[in-house]
Amino acid sequence: MLEDLIEIGRITHFYSKIGVAVIHLKGQLKINDTIVIKGSTTNLEQKIDSMEMEHKSVETAESGQSVGLKVNGKVREDDLVYKRQ
Repeated sequence: MLEDLIEIGRITHFYSKIGVAVIHLKGQLKINDTIVIKGSTTNLEQKIDSMEMEHKSVETAESGQSVGLKVNGKVREDDLVYKRQ
């Protein structure tokens, strides 16, 4: 169901040892949103439980900001991040 997805960003880095992805946003993201990460070998969906900016927890992040969040699988740089409407 891709029609209910809005592209909100792109993975810029993935720390595999701790399972944290850095997402550069081009749309708003907040706690409890459901995201889908898609790439050539990536297809991951999860709910946002927590996210950080510069090592501080945040509830909401806006377009132009970068956030770090724990992901439930392996993602890659340049994977696209979508939010369910």
